[in-house]
Amino acid sequence: MPLRSPRRPRVGEPCRGIGLALAGGGFLGAAYELGVLAALAESVDGLELNRLDAYVGVSAGAFIAAGLANGKTPHEMVRIFVEDAEMSLDPATMLRPSAHLWLRALRSAPRAARQAIDASLSEGLRGGAAVAWQTFERIGRLLPSGFLDVRPAERTLQAIFAEPGRTNDFRALAGSLRIVATDIDNGRSVEFGAPGLDHVPISRAVLASSALPGLFPPVGIDGRFYVDGVLNKTLHASVALNQGVGLLLCVNPLVPFASPADRPAGAIAKASLPVILSQSIRTAIRSRMTVGLEKYAITHPNASIVVFEPRNDDAATFFTRIFTVSSRRRICEQAYQHTRADLLARYDDYSRRFASAGLALNRGVLRDRQLTLVRTTPVPVARRAGGLEEGVLRLRHVLDDLDRALRLARAG
Repeated sequence: MPLRSPRRPRVGEPCRGIGLALAGGGFLGAAYELGVLAALAESVDGLELNRLDAYVGVSAGAFIAAGLANGKTPHEMVRIFVEDAEMSLDPATMLRPSAHLWLRALRSAPRAARQAIDASLSEGLRGGAAVAWQTFERIGRLLPSGFLDVRPAERTLQAIFAEPGRTNDFRALAGSLRIVATDIDNGRSVEFGAPGLDHVPISRAVLASSALPGLFPPVGIDGRFYVDGVLNKTLHASVALNQGVGLLLCVNPLVPFASPADRPAGAIAKASLPVILSQSIRTAIRSRMTVGLEKYAITHPNASIVVFEPRNDDAATFFTRIFTVSSRRRICEQAYQHTRADLLARYDDYSRRFASAGLALNRGVLRDRQLTLVRTTPVPVARRAGGLEEGVLRLRHVLDDLDRALRLARAG
């Protein structure tokens, strides 16, 4: 179904409202984004992250944007994703091999093997490298369209959006939510949640936007198939800008690592293949985003765009392990503290930018060095649905929220 693009504000036309654009970055990227958002929620007076005018999410950022539009605060999402009190989004439970796709591939293995043997016998030694490459191609055709099963993640998202006060329907949201994915058959970006594509369940759209090619199979929606929305753009900030927001907050968790000048060269080149690939992807993403931001200064001159990113010299973050709870906890707390420090160091600049949207930085909160986001001591994973354990957990959350509110009130 063709997508109706929103009218772009004319040059000179006043922009109103606040938008949020969140990029991808996998599990660690989501942890970083939550740390940034928690810092903003606490230190920017007047900023209500659950009542923004426009949300745009891509890949991992799609889940967070959908959660915010659904009324979940950054602190609540830290609990269910970063801390181990409610590990309903534990990667170990979501990243499972796709058994049905692997079985389908194995059924084709005997025929492919026979074809490879026949080709080798007919060509003999004369074929050389050509036969080897043909054999490699046949093996490649055996591989499934994705190694991991998307169904556990979809069930988890459906359960989250089915909670009281939440919705899995774009049309029932108070604000505008756009989840961007890529149509694998034509390479074009699509905006789930826009007119004509707002009937798609939010959980399905998030799944499509997060389907990293190779790891996950393309996600089918209405006869089309979609993969990760980052393939075309990093942030898709223009989706929110075209809705006329005056202030756009952007979070990009992936930046290339810049080795300090006093260190010998080769930290990346001598590392493993995944590290080299990560650096390459991060470089391409950041370069592409820089070009986009420069273009938006011309196409949307009346909008103020504020980008939050990690420091590029943080080796501990770049070389961290992806799937461990401790890594997510460290990245989230580090993002929280670095954002607070950055807001305080550039207080006048940020104050000027935020003032245009009726927001103000709280210097007292930013100066409070005792504030932390992630609990120092992990909460044991002993939760069960219903019963006394869940009641105690909910009570602890309420007390935590009350304690944080009191501390912020004293600091502010």
